[in-house]
Amino acid sequence: MSATFDTFPQAASVLGRQVDVLFLTLLGVTGIVAVGVAVAIVAFTIRYRHGSKADRRNPPSGVRWIEITWTATPLAVFLVIFIWSSLLFAQFHRPPPQAMPIHVVAKQWMWRLEHENGRREIDELHVPLGQPVELVMTSQDVIHSFFVPAFRVKQDVLPGRYTTLWFTATRAGRFDLFCAEYCGTQHSTMHGDIVVMRPAEFSRWLASGSAQPDLVARGFDLYRRVGCSGCHEPTSTVHAPDLSGLFGATVHLSDGSTVVADESYLRDSILLPNKRVVAGFDPVMPSFQGQLDEDDVIALIAFIKSKRGGP
Repeated sequence: MSATFDTFPQAASVLGRQVDVLFLTLLGVTGIVAVGVAVAIVAFTIRYRHGSKADRRNPPSGVRWIEITWTATPLAVFLVIFIWSSLLFAQFHRPPPQAMPIHVVAKQWMWRLEHENGRREIDELHVPLGQPVELVMTSQDVIHSFFVPAFRVKQDVLPGRYTTLWFTATRAGRFDLFCAEYCGTQHSTMHGDIVVMRPAEFSRWLASGSAQPDLVARGFDLYRRVGCSGCHEPTSTVHAPDLSGLFGATVHLSDGSTVVADESYLRDSILLPNKRVVAGFDPVMPSFQGQLDEDDVIALIAFIKSKRGGP
């Protein structure tokens, strides 16, 4: 697999274009200031050089309008850039509700990706053109960083927790995927490709994979096999929280705080059940750490997410 290193590749995502406009605006403003300061330095150096005929009598002790201008103008420009970049930054962390989820597991030195229907990829990710895609990512070992220069997106991938990233591709083709965090001796070889396909072509590709259970089916099998159903079903004799409609809901904890039941909360509840105990329940759930790998946890979470509509 080969990778290209364009210094400024053409933006190929919706937010990427907005990032470029912000970047070029900031570059233009700072460039104008830099050139203005340089010109002023050269002009004053020539005009007031030693031995020049410049009139140095009665220098002004203070010019209030100049002082106000050189203070207020940079402040106004800074506030505009700050507000603009803050709004754009917030968009990166608000994926659209219709975003297609894809699960990413990073490890030395490869990317393992899985679609909701169970199709898996290594160091290559196929996505549809024009459709929002949300990546739910974790690492099996050290810190990695998911970086797609053409999409202007980069997100650290951390062991022991989930981070998310989303984008909407605007150009079909093949784009470089890098790990942007030094992760070991073969860090430089940890790269892959994002393949953007037209929706009809992507649907055919997604359906053409080898027949295997999707994430929800695998999660349901684990849910029954490892004993979750013995406590969390409404008809169970053991008093445990009902999982129906849990994902995305606000959960009240025993310490009086609340938390939204997202992927990270569900992961902690499976592997570190005593970390955040639900109000009204005893901390008696056993930990499945060491018994379930990342793929198993992802499948269980997919099954729990599928129970949004109730039993």
